[in-house]
Amino acid sequence: MHPAFWFVNLTGSIAAFCTTLAFVPQLVRVYRLKSARDISLVMFLVFSIGESLWLLYGLFIHSMPVILANAITLGLALAILCLKLQYDRKQKIATAAEARLNSLP
Repeated sequence: MHPAFWFVNLTGSIAAFCTTLAFVPQLVRVYRLKSARDISLVMFLVFSIGESLWLLYGLFIHSMPVILANAITLGLALAILCLKLQYDRKQKIATAAEARLNSLP
C-alpha cells in the first residue's frame, strides 16, 4: 500500500461526510416549515437517480465508504422529495378550497 493512501481515504471520507451532512439542514427546514415550495422537484428527482447510480456503483466495486455515503445521502434526498410531494399536494388542495370559498356569493 502506498504511504499516502491513508490521506486519500481520509480525504474521501471527509468529502462523503460533508456532502451527506449538507442535506440534513434542508430536511429539517422542510419538516419544520411544512413547506418545500422553494425546492425544485426536477432537481431532487435527477439527484436521487444520480445517488441511486452512485450507490449501485459502490455495490459493484464493493466500496463500503461509497455505499454508506450514497445510501445515507439517497435516504435524505428521498425524504426531502417525499415531503415536497406531500406538502405541495396539501398546498394545492388548500389553495383550491380557498378559491372555491372566495368564489361563493
